[in-house]
Amino acid sequence: MSTRISQWAIALCFTGNKKRFIRIFSKKFATKQAKIRYQIVQKIMQGNSMKPVAIFRHIPIEGPGYFATFLDNNHIPWRLIKIDAGEKPPASIDAFSGLVFMGGTMSVNDDLPWIEQELTLIRQAIAQDVPVLGHCLGGQLMAKALDGLVSANPVKEMGWGEVSVPDNPVAHAWFGDLTTFNSFHWHGEAFSIPQGATCILSSPYCENQAFALGMHLGMQCHVEMTERLVIDWCSVGAEELASLNAPSVQTLEEIEKDLPERIAALNVVAERLYRKWIANLR
Repeated sequence: MSTRISQWAIALCFTGNKKRFIRIFSKKFATKQAKIRYQIVQKIMQGNSMKPVAIFRHIPIEGPGYFATFLDNNHIPWRLIKIDAGEKPPASIDAFSGLVFMGGTMSVNDDLPWIEQELTLIRQAIAQDVPVLGHCLGGQLMAKALDGLVSANPVKEMGWGEVSVPDNPVAHAWFGDLTTFNSFHWHGEAFSIPQGATCILSSPYCENQAFALGMHLGMQCHVEMTERLVIDWCSVGAEELASLNAPSVQTLEEIEKDLPERIAALNVVAERLYRKWIANLR
């Protein structure tokens, strides 16, 4: 048990109950954060280690990025499932508190054996109220699992670009008073909004940038980016970037301009989304 969690456990023993623990910790953290800390400590003290979050990686350079940092900062265990290294998806979701699907260069419409396996896991998780989170290809997998369509976007979208939060209650629940922000993009396909889900983000070049279905969040854009990920993607995709001359595709120089500041601002948005998502981990 880490020093920080040990301190929380001592505080829980001292306060004696959930309401007092949350009231005291709300003075230091937001109420939602205090509740999450209570849940973590309670599970550990009961001898029930929190089940890890499963993170599915489809290509080596599209790892969990800032999402992994966020989980580590909040003492939430996670397991990386390396589909790109030949690791097979698990047979069931029982060992995990949530499922997270990262991006990739393949299409969800490709004939790859692991795609159908991941679609099955997504359906199982949603049916059992186990939170699911998707980034780019991951969001497309979620949409397809929910009988949405994934097809070519009118244009390729690569680099930094503004996304807008529509004025609906579901979007406000995820983004609060945020109306726009600068996100990162790298895709040629896009998803339709599945039945029962709500569009919560859009951009000038891609109408459906994110959807929410209860506790589940599927995104087309990349909020998980770090400086390292951006640099690596630009290195691998340099030839493609140079060959595309379109308003929706930035040059290498445009992408890397003010990179630390852009990443820091994006991390703030990602933190908000991830914090809401982990509140439902089981």
